[in-house]
Amino acid sequence: MRRGRRELAMTVAECAAGALLALLATSRTWRTVASAGAVPMPSEKVTGAAVLPWAPAVALVGLAGAGALLAVRDKVRALLAMVLMLAGLPLAIGGTYEAAAGHAHPLWSLLCGLSGLLIGHAGVRTLLRGAAWPALGSRYERPAPEPVEYVERGGPSRSDVAMWDALDRGEDPTRRGE
Repeated sequence: MRRGRRELAMTVAECAAGALLALLATSRTWRTVASAGAVPMPSEKVTGAAVLPWAPAVALVGLAGAGALLAVRDKVRALLAMVLMLAGLPLAIGGTYEAAAGHAHPLWSLLCGLSGLLIGHAGVRTLLRGAAWPALGSRYERPAPEPVEYVERGGPSRSDVAMWDALDRGEDPTRRGE
């Protein structure tokens, strides 16, 4: 049990760190565009969010997924693992491509690529090991509705409930014994 908790904590931390790293990397300057015209213009700084406009949204998906790992279990956790893998993939590809093509500052774009790998790895680890991890206890689940027999004072009486049940069965409760 202790090993499962440790793995879950490490995976949540890895996923959250990857998402926060992606948000940091995309908020920094990736390119500096200088004017080449006859009139000198100040150079324009382009952030990673302008180069990869979808990256901050994908990073937020990873951050939400890190929190959701603690709350979900079973099939939903496996589905979340696939979402995390798919969220990490475009960050890894986009950041690495921008660095390799020389279009962007290599440090921030590579960190964006690394963040995608962290989020994707958290998804793979969750898919492979997540079934053995603990989840929230049943005390956090919605309570079952109380049976009609135990309705508090002021609610419908038993005879009212019996009358409605008879109507549901297709019987006329006003015609007893006819």
